[in-house]
Amino acid sequence: MNRNFYFVGIAFFGMINGIFNQLALIFTLLYVQLLAGPLLFGSLSLTLMFASLMVSTATVILGGIPAAIYERVTGGSESSDASLWIWLAGTALLALPAAGNFLKIGL
Repeated sequence: MNRNFYFVGIAFFGMINGIFNQLALIFTLLYVQLLAGPLLFGSLSLTLMFASLMVSTATVILGGIPAAIYERVTGGSESSDASLWIWLAGTALLALPAAGNFLKIGL
């Protein structure tokens, strides 16, 4: 399968988790308001978008840790289909709490 499909799926699950995971978004929003509030002109909408972007990025990074460990153990110098599947599954598992909100609200 084409590697781009894996990357699109990983980005999709990261986006779903960043937008629809309310618990992580509220937790991140509290810290972003403290740390980046003046940087974002005190605008709540900009702060919410930045917090959503942070949750999405964290999802992609945390989902890639098992894939990186797999690549390290197998000694692969380049990402294989198996490691991309692990990365995709990791991001999908992290996005499970947000899946209910996504299916209820939709895009």
